[in-house]
Parts: sequence; C-alpha cells; structure tokens
Amino acid sequence: MTEATATPGRNMTDEIAQQPAVFADLLAGRDAIAEVAARIAERRPRFALLAARGSSDHAALYAKYLIEVLLELPAGLTSPSTTTLYGARPDLTDVLLVSVSQSGGSPDLLEVTESGRERGALTVAVTNTADSPLNSAAELSVDIRAGQEQAVAATKTYSATLLALYLLIDMVRGGTGAQAESIPDLAATTLDTSREAVDEAVRSYRFAERIVTTGRGYSLATASEAALKLAETSYLSARSYSGADLLHGPVAALDADTAVLAMCSDGRGGYAMREVLDAVHERGADICAIGSAASDVRASHRIPVPACAEELAPVLEVLPVQQLALGLALDRGFDPDNPRGLRKVTRTR
Repeated sequence: MTEATATPGRNMTDEIAQQPAVFADLLAGRDAIAEVAARIAERRPRFALLAARGSSDHAALYAKYLIEVLLELPAGLTSPSTTTLYGARPDLTDVLLVSVSQSGGSPDLLEVTESGRERGALTVAVTNTADSPLNSAAELSVDIRAGQEQAVAATKTYSATLLALYLLIDMVRGGTGAQAESIPDLAATTLDTSREAVDEAVRSYRFAERIVTTGRGYSLATASEAALKLAETSYLSARSYSGADLLHGPVAALDADTAVLAMCSDGRGGYAMREVLDAVHERGADICAIGSAASDVRASHRIPVPACAEELAPVLEVLPVQQLALGLALDRGFDPDNPRGLRKVTRTR
C-alpha cells in the first residue's frame, strides 16, 4: 500500500502548505531570471506567443495579460496541434515564444519549441525540471524551483509558475520584482486565515454537481485553474467563463442549483465583476467570492485574501481554490493525490 493510498490527500495537503517557502526560494534566486529577462529585452520582440497545456495553459493565460498590460506587446496562446498535426511552420521572426510546462516533457510542446526556434523565434522554456528536453530545445530557460511534486493535481508548481512569469515579465520591462517581495508572507497569511471560510464552502458544496467559475482580467487564469482543479480532484462538472462572456448567454443557464466561484480581487478586474455577480445573484445561484475584494460583492460565501498589486493577485487567490478542491475531494470520498485515469505527465501530440 502506498503512502498516498494510506492517507488520501496527504501529498496535496503538504504541497499546498509548501508554497510560501517555494515563493521565498524563487525570489531568492531571481538573479537568474533577470539574466533571461535582459536577453529578451535586448532582442526587442514585437509579438509574444505562449505554448502550454493543462494547468500550465492557465499560467500562460496569466502571462498573456502581463505581456499585453505591462509590456504593451500583442500576445497570443498557440494551438500546438497546428504544428504537430497539421505541420504549419509560420514565420516567427522577432517573436518571443514562451513554452510553459511543469515537467518539460510534453512532446507537443517540445515540437512547437523546436519548430519555433527554427522559424526565427526567441524561445524560452519555463519549467520545474531544469534538465528537461524542453529546456534543451529552447534558447533560454527559467527554473521555477518548486521541487518535486508528488500529487497529480498541480499546486505548488502552478503558483510558482505564476510568480516566475511575473518576475520574468516585470524584469523585461526593467523592473526588479520588488512588488512580489511580500508574497511569501502574504501566502502564509492566506493559507492560515482562509481555512474557516474554505471549510464552510466545502460543507455547502459537498453535494454540488455543477459549478461555474468566473473572473476577469488577471484573475481569469484563476477561474480557469479552479474549474480544472475541481474537475480532476472531485469529478465535478465545472465550467470556467470570463465574467464578460458569462453575461453573453451562459448566465441564463444559472439557477439555485448552480454554485458559482467568483474571483474578486482589488483592481479593475475585480471591480468589473460587480455587475456580473449582480446578474448571477438575480438568477438565484449560490455565489462564493474569493479574493481581496470578496467583501465588496453580493455573495453567499466569502473567502478573503490579503490585498496586493492586482497583477500578483492570482498567485494568492489560487491558494484557497486549492484548499477548496482538496477539501471537497476528501469530503466526497476521493483521493486527490491519485485522480482516476490521470498521470502526473500527460504526453500529447
């Protein structure tokens, strides 16, 4: 009998708790990220592409917002299958291609990176495995320094990827990552103070079958990651929508039998969620607001998160999301360390 089987959720529990220390270590090693950022700045890319799958795709979505807002460069998410299945080889001269993969072992991302480099892109791998094939294929690489992750559901590797991407992009624009220096302490506070509110939400949603997650701006990435975490650990039917898109039709499907997790942090994205949640409330849905502005919106449950710069909020607000996914899985009788049918590394082409 494995240790994970003997104690369901033990690995995920431990890895959630490790995140403040992971953040502190990543910040301590940011000089290496600064070197990569300087190389990118020298090349002066005119466009950015991000390649990723799964949780890393949500981190890439976060980076897309950072690049478009902080660097004011157009950015897009690649479709790896256009390369791997259809053989497309676009001209990527003056393009920054960032491939995000916790393992660095996904064959499709490797092929996209190799092809991109051949076609003129400046390629950067962001991984948790310094000696991975993806790191070898890319011209530059960033190590997220999260340490080995045992649970199948990504927790510390996801949040460390967010922080690494923030540091990289901030440094490309000439910053030092100074706004992130308080993140380890704020993360520890978040994990400690959110427990009671998370436990209350677990009790409320234990028997839920349908959950919608939503957010705007930087926090859209957290909404996407929340839906994935709930689906893979608790086998819930979970869908993620931008708050803006939710109003363009899907809100009509919400009712009293629907739970809605809404990311509501201080800043423009969180402010824009107020109108969205007013409409959701009118549909009778049960709303759980997560974030530093959770107290400012209409909701049945609120899970507060300490305030920080809006562009760093996703690093903190995903922590109670992870706690909620863990708690729901255990309460529903599942082992989140070993979701059925899933492996730690998914090999797609």
